[in-house]
Amino acid sequence: MKNKNTAAGVSFSAYQKFAIAILAITQFTVVLDFMVMSPLGDMLIKSLSLTPSQFGFAVSAYAFSAGAAGLLTAGFADKYDRKKLLLFFYCGFIVGTVFCGLANSFVTLMAARIVTGLFGGVIGAISMAIVTDVFSLQQRGRVMGFVQMGLGVSQVLGIPVGLYLANAWGWQAPFMAIAALSFMIAPLIMIRMQPVTEHLAFQKEHNAFRHLVGTVAKKEYRMAFTAMALLSLGGFMMMPFSSAYAINNLHVTQQQLPLIFMISGIGTLFIMPAVGKLSDKVDKFKLFTAASLWMGVMVVVYTNIPALPLWIIIALNIMMTIGIMGRFIPAGALTTAIPDMKDRGAFMSVSSSLQQVSGGVAAAFAGLVVVQKDQFSPLEHYNILGYIIVVILAICVFMVYRVKMMVERKAQAAAAPANIVPEPAEEPVL
Repeated sequence: MKNKNTAAGVSFSAYQKFAIAILAITQFTVVLDFMVMSPLGDMLIKSLSLTPSQFGFAVSAYAFSAGAAGLLTAGFADKYDRKKLLLFFYCGFIVGTVFCGLANSFVTLMAARIVTGLFGGVIGAISMAIVTDVFSLQQRGRVMGFVQMGLGVSQVLGIPVGLYLANAWGWQAPFMAIAALSFMIAPLIMIRMQPVTEHLAFQKEHNAFRHLVGTVAKKEYRMAFTAMALLSLGGFMMMPFSSAYAINNLHVTQQQLPLIFMISGIGTLFIMPAVGKLSDKVDKFKLFTAASLWMGVMVVVYTNIPALPLWIIIALNIMMTIGIMGRFIPAGALTTAIPDMKDRGAFMSVSSSLQQVSGGVAAAFAGLVVVQKDQFSPLEHYNILGYIIVVILAICVFMVYRVKMMVERKAQAAAAPANIVPEPAEEPVL
């Protein structure tokens, strides 16, 4: 796939628009598969007789397996056509999602989530590597804003529809619907997407393990990995118990829950492209910092509120989403400037792996902090998670600042003349 964009603001070709659309759709299905676990949480806990800690581990099983898959594939990520990698892992993701719909106990659910994570967890990294190969740094904010709209669309359409399906036919129905939709998308990737192979010309290391070790060994890469891992650690700590908190603490009904996700998702559809465009126009770090401060305030407020009217709960969810999305897009776009082309696949795989593991740690940790006396009692200690997130946000701002400084130094080095011939010294006057 050739990069026809040379400067920010250049319009995308018809094929490039298709590439953005197909990546966004695949992200939609993968994100929905992961996100739907949270709104189904209360239903799963009651249907399978799970404890909060068991549900936390069921959510984290996907993340941990996705993290392991990212590390295992990182060494190979730059050795093959990125289109073929995307198709392979997407097909595995479909199979895993079907198994999720067939689970009937805690053990089978855990096994199904592990299989799904092994394949689905790598797809985001492959997609970001494709975006990085095809679009310039000045355009990636817009592209990532659209590609990551899968989160918003999953909330607008996927999660509400999934909840309606779950209320009508059981919690298994959403997973089967996701698998059916994904099965229709896979042929489009196979037939219409062009090969993405430009990175193969830069490959010098043929040993996959050495390529992985060489990628992790670079100090600037490790700094970016740490920043993105912290980003996920703070972002996913509240998510697993969001529906259980809304139902048991805020007295939202199962019938009202889809409305909350749908309206919040509609807000995301406007927020994502706006943040993407803004991150291409202003300093990405300043935007990230402002969003982090906003998110910290909203998290503390939301985790300490009593039962309130539905419209206030929806408004608070939208305001929290602004902070969450306002962090991920500029930070993600900034870190894509760190890796060289020959390392991008491995870099994105390792980064995605650590993000997934961080999300798993966050979900498992949240399951240990949150307490529920019985399946219908309010959640206790949920506000403690909010205070912990604020501390993580502060550390993350510092780490992203260091990433920003590395990007600036790299840009300055690239702009410097490649060969500067020193002027001859003047002859001494005798």
